[in-house]
Amino acid sequence: MFDYRKGRGREGPRELLVNFKGYLQSDGYPVYDKFEHREEITSVGCLAHARRYFEQALKDHKEFAEYFIKRLQDLYAVEQRIRDEKSADEIILQLRKDISLPILNDLEAWLKETIMQVTPQSSIGKAVAYSLSRWKKLTAYVNDALLEIDNNLVENAIRPTVIGRKNYLFSGSHEGAERSAMIYSFIGSCKMNGINPEEWLADVLLRINDSKPSELHTLLPNYWKKG
Repeated sequence: MFDYRKGRGREGPRELLVNFKGYLQSDGYPVYDKFEHREEITSVGCLAHARRYFEQALKDHKEFAEYFIKRLQDLYAVEQRIRDEKSADEIILQLRKDISLPILNDLEAWLKETIMQVTPQSSIGKAVAYSLSRWKKLTAYVNDALLEIDNNLVENAIRPTVIGRKNYLFSGSHEGAERSAMIYSFIGSCKMNGINPEEWLADVLLRINDSKPSELHTLLPNYWKKG
């Protein structure tokens, strides 16, 4: 689902997630920090974002940065194995417990040791502080097979939106942007359900006027059957 807001303030997420319960995976944007205090929400971090800070530190602090990045590669190798083998949930949890968790524990100890050796305002100092302050969220993915090691799937899903925004620059109005978000949501749902968006839209436009209000949900991509 794509949700448009006029700004990036906390009001948007607060309104959207007012009744939300479950896992909330996000980058380190401070607006999302408040949700970790709600008992019904479990905050999950993104190791890809943590890695970016260390990549930025490679030039000035190569030894420290390369170590962290190398250990992350070992973690990602586990996730690649899971995808390649299409592992069942119990296998995913076992692999993460046996292989990923010891790596994460070693990394946590390394971060605590390293932060004492670097200056806070250096690029490596900021990288270490970012990860260490969010370590519980960054490692939460090992506890549930449903979770991902990062939120790259979301990043990939919104890339066409970002490219489009750069190309056409404006939506004309806030109402136009809200409509764009709805269209992006429909198209995204089609992709998730293996449906050709153009075929779905052509069919729905022909049928929607003759559908009863109680039947409109059947035209949504996750219920849709070609008429």
